[in-house]
Amino acid sequence: MFALSKHLGNNTIMVHISSLNDQIESLDLPIERDQFLRTMIRELAGTLQDVVGIEQAEGFLNVVGYRTGQHVNQTYQNALQLSNLSREQVTVVLVDWKRRIQGDFYVIEETDEKIVLGNRRCPFAEQVEGREAMCVMTSNIFGAITADNLGYARVELQETIARGAQECKIVIHLKPSEVLDEFVAQEYFKA
Repeated sequence: MFALSKHLGNNTIMVHISSLNDQIESLDLPIERDQFLRTMIRELAGTLQDVVGIEQAEGFLNVVGYRTGQHVNQTYQNALQLSNLSREQVTVVLVDWKRRIQGDFYVIEETDEKIVLGNRRCPFAEQVEGREAMCVMTSNIFGAITADNLGYARVELQETIARGAQECKIVIHLKPSEVLDEFVAQEYFKA
C-alpha cells in the first residue's frame, strides 16, 4: 500500500485503501487453509467423477491414497523406531492417524482375521457428501499401512458417510479369502 500511495501521490487513496483492507480483513468468513484444501479435494474428486466416471476417479485417487499411506506408515515407523508394526500397533496407528486429521474412528472388532473400524466424523467433513471417490483415500491409506506391516490387507468400505450413512464401517481383512467375490473390497500386498 505504501508503494501505491507514493506512486499516486495521494493520501486520500492510501486512507481509502487502508480502510477497505481493514474492512475486508475484519469480515467473519469461513475461509481458512483446512477448509480450502478439503474443498479442493472435493472439487477434484467431483470433477474426476463427472469427467471420467467414478471408477476412473477412484483409480486416480487410489494412486494418491496408496502413496500417502506409505508416507504415513513410514512416519509412524520412524517415530516408533520400528521397521514393522504388529497388528495391535497397526490398529492403534490407523485410529490415531484419523484422529490427528480430525476423524473420529474407533475399534469395533480386532482379531487375527480382521480389524473392523467405525467412524463418527469424516476428516473431509461435509465435503465428502456425494463424493464416494474420496473414500478411496481411506481405503488405500489403511491398505498400504496394514499390508506393509502385516503382509496383506483387503479393505472393505461397508458403510460410508459419503454414501449417506450416519457412520462409516470399514473392515480390514488380514488374510486372503479363497472366495474373493464374497464381498467387494480392494486388496493390498506388501511392496
